[in-house]
Amino acid sequence: MTDLITVMLVDDHQVVRQGVRAFLQAQPDLEVVAEAEAGETAVHLAAEYAPDVVLMDLIMPGMGGVEATRRVKQVSPRTQIVVLTSYHQDEHIFPAIRAGALSYLLKDVAPADLADAVRKAARGEATLHSRVAARVVQEIHGSRQAAINPFTELSEREMEVLKLIADGLSNSEIAAQLIISEKTVKSHVSNILGKLHLGDRTQAAVYAWREGIVQRE
Repeated sequence: MTDLITVMLVDDHQVVRQGVRAFLQAQPDLEVVAEAEAGETAVHLAAEYAPDVVLMDLIMPGMGGVEATRRVKQVSPRTQIVVLTSYHQDEHIFPAIRAGALSYLLKDVAPADLADAVRKAARGEATLHSRVAARVVQEIHGSRQAAINPFTELSEREMEVLKLIADGLSNSEIAAQLIISEKTVKSHVSNILGKLHLGDRTQAAVYAWREGIVQRE
């Protein structure tokens, strides 16, 4: 008998977790060993269970799926991450892949295809939704600008946020300075990372200094 493939589900919607769990548990070679409704919980459970595969939602309260992916890979490097989300825009795809996700699926995936993607992930094989695969291939082929111009790619507000990130301000500090909500700041940060194809805030800060968007006095 072959070893069971252990799976952890990460999604803030209980009904989604229940549906996915019910289907996967019906598969003779798959076992759901843990569930998390938030990124922080996912990291703790990954350290405890070291599952073969994690099905990771991206948009959740608190720690989002991109940061959770990065941290899960830190605490359990052997675990493979399969993103399962409703979002297929660049600002979600590329940060997730850069954070360490192996596969990227949309929630309209057929149950049998989801199970197959889990099996492939356990073998280290990637599965990408067709839309996502097309974007990745376009990126590799350089169909986008070879050199992204942040002054045309970013809105005026996104440029303001980027400069404040480079100055070391937190989301709450940026929100206070620009007199906008912290949720709006998070949205701007996500868009900035996606448009510039950066993985996290640190990379964004380094980028801003390197490109001369902010300059030392």
